[in-house]
Amino acid sequence: MQGDTLQQHARNRVEELPGAGLEFPFGPDWEVFKVRGKVFMLMTHITGEPIVIVKVDPEDGKALREQHKDITPGYHMNKKHWISLNPGGKLETSLVDELVTESYLLVVENLPRAKRPVDPAVFGKRSRL
Repeated sequence: MQGDTLQQHARNRVEELPGAGLEFPFGPDWEVFKVRGKVFMLMTHITGEPIVIVKVDPEDGKALREQHKDITPGYHMNKKHWISLNPGGKLETSLVDELVTESYLLVVENLPRAKRPVDPAVFGKRSRL
């Protein structure tokens, strides 16, 4: 997926997430996506190419970095809990959707129940009825 396409696809997914919003606390070069004031995704071109940075479970992050050359430790973030999605490779749009959603849910599940815009245990799960 190409850089601008990668970032636009991630932006489109965020628009579908309840309570998610965009801020620029670090200036115009950093798009920071938050839910209830907590960061779950960042985007920048500061590295010379457009990247997307998302939060991950540490074990999942390790496995993803081993499986995909376009997934690297989170740029300018905690390398254990964040990964960077880099353009130019073969990242599937479904994987980008899943990673953005999982990052959002990791943050939501750590919010007090009263502040959660969704129930992380059931959000995105399809009914089997």
